Amino acid sequence: MGIINITPDSFFKGSRCETKDAILSRIDQFKAEGATIFDIGACSTRPGSAPVSEEEELSRIGNALELIRGAHPDICLSIDTFRASVARMAGKEYGAQIINDVYGCDPAMADTVADLGCTYVYTHPFEVDSSSPNELIRKIFAFFAEGIKSLRKKGVEHIIIDPGFGFGKTMDQNFELFSLMHELKSMGYPLLVGISRKRMIWQTLDITPDDALNGTTVLNTLALVEGADILRVHDVKEAMQCVELFTRYYNNKV
Repeated sequence: MGIINITPDSFFKGSRCETKDAILSRIDQFKAEGATIFDIGACSTRPGSAPVSEEEELSRIGNALELIRGAHPDICLSIDTFRASVARMAGKEYGAQIINDVYGCDPAMADTVADLGCTYVYTHPFEVDSSSPNELIRKIFAFFAEGIKSLRKKGVEHIIIDPGFGFGKTMDQNFELFSLMHELKSMGYPLLVGISRKRMIWQTLDITPDDALNGTTVLNTLALVEGADILRVHDVKEAMQCVELFTRYYNNKV
């Protein structure tokens, strides 16, 4: 899943695409490098980012999707949004196949996704009060189990789960969750991991997001070992190399 941010303030400058040429160039690049899902976001989730109004997000996403669908009518589009109105517009007008909601799921979003028949990325979005790694994973497991039950009742059939690395979690919790996330596979849903250039990498290594590609590659590889089905990344070529090497290793493992 390649990240395309239609924003002026996403935490990694290299992911920002603010012009028509930049958007189409990034899509062409990611497609050539092997991306199979293109995640379009118009509202930064970095701490301290300026809020984006519903009208502005609708405008940014709508303009971008009009452009993208004109050039690439058949690619799989994921919309990174927490607003049901944005999801509805993207799904009904531009055929977006995935809604990637990093703030959990409110009733309006659940109803919208069910009506659209889209795949829903269900994220664990907040801090967990826990005293041990086992308690952390137990509480996150319970969050998903309860939420998925509600989504199913609403009629949402296609669900991907995202542990939500970086969302309200301490540095220790991020790494504790990372080492235990294979347990989430027992829920039977595809697992999406988005750790690309995040704070758990660059703060640990005392570098900047711009210098965090190598660390991202290491954790993406470990994420595959832990059972990740989808890698959400800023750097598609390097992530695809991880996938290719891991697949070769896994298929030849005795």
